[in-house]
Amino acid sequence: MMIFKKAIPRRTFLRGLGASVALPMMDAMFPALANTNAVKMPLRVGYTYSPNGIIKDAFRPTSAGSNYEMSKVLKEWAHVRDKVLVLSNLNNGDAESVSGHVGGSTMFLTGAKPNESLSEIYAGISVDQVIARQFGKDTPLNSLQLCIENAAELAGQSAGGYSSAYTNTISWSSPTSPMPMMHRPRDVFERLFGDAGTDPQARKERIAEQKSILDFVMEDFARAKKKLSVADQAKLEEFTTVLRDVESRIQKAESTVNMELPDMQRPVGIPEYEEHSRLMYDLLHMAFQTDMTRVFTFMIAREYSELVFTNLGHTDPYHPTTHHRGNPDKIRRAGDINAYHAKLFGEFLAKMDATKDLDGTSLLDNSMLVYGAGMGNADIHSQWNVPVALVGGGRGTLKGGRHVLYKEGTPFSNLHVAMLNKMGIETESFGGELGMSDGELDLSKPA
Repeated sequence: MMIFKKAIPRRTFLRGLGASVALPMMDAMFPALANTNAVKMPLRVGYTYSPNGIIKDAFRPTSAGSNYEMSKVLKEWAHVRDKVLVLSNLNNGDAESVSGHVGGSTMFLTGAKPNESLSEIYAGISVDQVIARQFGKDTPLNSLQLCIENAAELAGQSAGGYSSAYTNTISWSSPTSPMPMMHRPRDVFERLFGDAGTDPQARKERIAEQKSILDFVMEDFARAKKKLSVADQAKLEEFTTVLRDVESRIQKAESTVNMELPDMQRPVGIPEYEEHSRLMYDLLHMAFQTDMTRVFTFMIAREYSELVFTNLGHTDPYHPTTHHRGNPDKIRRAGDINAYHAKLFGEFLAKMDATKDLDGTSLLDNSMLVYGAGMGNADIHSQWNVPVALVGGGRGTLKGGRHVLYKEGTPFSNLHVAMLNKMGIETESFGGELGMSDGELDLSKPA
């Protein structure tokens, strides 16, 4: 075992022409003989948004407490059950129907009703951006905002007198500034690992030649390895292998997307969607692993999404399927989509749980990940009793393995207040007139 008198910097990069690769956390980043258990691991926060609601019976358990039976959706997270906290009876607004899909997405993280206008948009700052302003002081990127669908390519963006800005994002830096969501894996990859400030032209040439970013940092990689212990070398090798794999998959995805296909042949759902989603989750995993950011928002589709999930045997678009009007077949198919989305999120949770921090805990142990939807019943656009789960250990502050029933009508924004306070961002209230919190959600409540 190699022992260093001096630790390498906590945020170390491998650098090359037009490339910059942040290293994951390693033992060598701490002074020799230091007690890593005394070092506070970073706390990460993420919000994954499911559009068009989630079918109630597919998500919500029939009983409360720790012995609840996992539903169709929750079964996809059974491997981390002890870190899953299911929260029921939270309202995303104090009126049963604020503004349908628009209210669901806008109020999810802002608690503020959207202004009904096609041009004068107004909502509120979202909780992720409140966190990002604090956590971003310690990371290269304040936050990441990702999505799957490219809203600019979709028709009928604005609906019901509301601007499309309300349904194309869930993140707001101010009441009038919706945060753009990145949908191209390459853009996310370059933001994490491309060094735009060095030589943009070199980066373009590397992409054009389909070379790996690792090819440009190999000299630095070799030098870094010589300074590391055997254990750290193995960790670095594992990380770079994953990095190369993700980059290769992005290149393959790009070659498929860029093919000239007639409109009738261009896929609208699977398998393109599935690999796209996995790439995004893998990029988020690496962003947390390298501490490039500690905050993300991710829309797994947008409100009004017309994706067709052909892999599930569907022929009808996603959005109309959720307006089931009590039709058992439509309810089943919408629930299948919900479970499918949960499966992909479950794969992300497994990777987070398998990645260890220096103190022996995992990335998931040191995270608070919210998964949910802005509508409790998409069929009638109800924003009451929205489906939501809080996953992770919160760096020792959360106890999962429970389904908690709160008082009916409890504001969803109470969860934001509770999470902000657990992060050390002292908060008494959050949200706008319709979604204002009335206190801090008790996350230690037994049932």
